[in-house]
Amino acid sequence: MGCSFDEWYEVTEELRKTTQILMIHRPGLGESDLGDEIRNTYATVQDLYCLLKLLGMNKPLYLVGHSYGGLCAQHFARVHPEWVGGMVLVDSTSVNLKRLDELELPTLNKESDEKWVEKCLNYALKEKAELTMIIKPSLLDKHKQFPVSVQQRLLDFQTNPSLYKAMASEIQNWKKDAENIKGLGGFPDVPLVVIGRDKEYTILLDMDTGIPEWELRRFEEKWEELIREQVKLSKKGELRFAKRSGHAVFLDRPDVLIDSILKMVDDPSFRSDAR
Repeated sequence: MGCSFDEWYEVTEELRKTTQILMIHRPGLGESDLGDEIRNTYATVQDLYCLLKLLGMNKPLYLVGHSYGGLCAQHFARVHPEWVGGMVLVDSTSVNLKRLDELELPTLNKESDEKWVEKCLNYALKEKAELTMIIKPSLLDKHKQFPVSVQQRLLDFQTNPSLYKAMASEIQNWKKDAENIKGLGGFPDVPLVVIGRDKEYTILLDMDTGIPEWELRRFEEKWEELIREQVKLSKKGELRFAKRSGHAVFLDRPDVLIDSILKMVDDPSFRSDAR
């Protein structure tokens, strides 16, 4: 949610050598126009389905979904199982994400969805130039290794008012979406790789944020529990943890994603030890 597909540059540059890749920016993100409809996982499923039909893509496909994108991918797989040959969920949002809200975390819970939505709606009313002054878009060290054109797109991505309008709608709906997804048809029995972040590494990264370590640990333990549960979506599920990676696995450990995706494409029944 709120991230550009250009952040996957290292992953996709390697994959495109041997595979066909389709990356999309949901409406409101990047150069995708934002319509008037509610932005939720159902809308994303419909958008993706229509796009696949329009492009004449062959099925089945291998879906790769990160974070909120993983929630959308789970929704798509239950509605259009015939299109899905396999899936890689990358530190994906869980259909049981409401269990994170049940944790007693005084500091972390100050950043509620309501405050996040309020901030996004405020940004959505700004002009691009004003947003640039407020946000002061910047690049991570890893981004600076990408081509200059990609770096510029990443900077421009952050100052698009429609991005924040879309995010506000997605945030307002994602917990209801998660409950709705659980009530849909079963998940297809296809190869599934679930990749989770490194719990201890993530806690270490967040130690200087002012959040008590016990809160960080309790949250990360619950997040890991939800990640582990996702493997049960398919009888062909496999769990991997990307060592020395935070939530942005595509930046921290692109090698893990590349390896998982290529093995699935080459041999959908592959099995290997979790790492």
